[in-house]
Amino acid sequence: MAQRAGRRAERPGHPGEPRLPAACAVVVAIALYAALPGHLILGPRFVVPALEALLFVPLVAVNPWRMRRENTLLRRLSIALVLLIAVTNAVALVLLVQKLVAGRTEDGSQLLLAAGQVWLTNIIIFAMAYWELDRGGPVRRTQARGQDLPAADFRFPQDEDHDAVDEVATRSSMKSGWTPGFVDYFYVSVTNSSAFSPTDTMPLSARAKLLMATESVSALMLSILVIARGVGLLR
Repeated sequence: MAQRAGRRAERPGHPGEPRLPAACAVVVAIALYAALPGHLILGPRFVVPALEALLFVPLVAVNPWRMRRENTLLRRLSIALVLLIAVTNAVALVLLVQKLVAGRTEDGSQLLLAAGQVWLTNIIIFAMAYWELDRGGPVRRTQARGQDLPAADFRFPQDEDHDAVDEVATRSSMKSGWTPGFVDYFYVSVTNSSAFSPTDTMPLSARAKLLMATESVSALMLSILVIARGVGLLR
């Protein structure tokens, strides 16, 4: 049967997105928070990481290798994990900004290292948020069929490369059934946090635009303060 114009190629029996990239990102985010200086952490050092691990373990247990199974509870747990990491990192960011503005010279190197930890965690958080929200999340992106696939929050180059030269078009979503995975959203987050604007992937929905704007502003604010603090330490 001929493929309808403008529609993604059918992907019968798709094995699901690999769990490993997103799982590694979560572990890194938890470790980065646990390694922050004590004055940037909420409560005892390992309380928040332990809560994050409690949310994370059942998600991995249900989909240890591939993202294929999902229900309402799993969806809520996954979003709750992203929110918990985001809120605690936002608090660390606020406390860090206060320390960078008013901190003493002797804590300078420690604060600059903490700024790097918060910045990297921020990249992971927004990558996870994009990954969880776009087109219904990682499970629906690969398992949904036809009209069951929600509207896209992001437009990737692969979504419109079907009319390019053959060696490029072969990777397009229309011809190969390509669907974005965690690495794609991580790249979007890295470039948005570094360039403070979209690069090759455009936000389509209001929520995607608000998320990208929030990430850009927080990254820009942190970068300015870190540069100013670094210059101050050189004096």
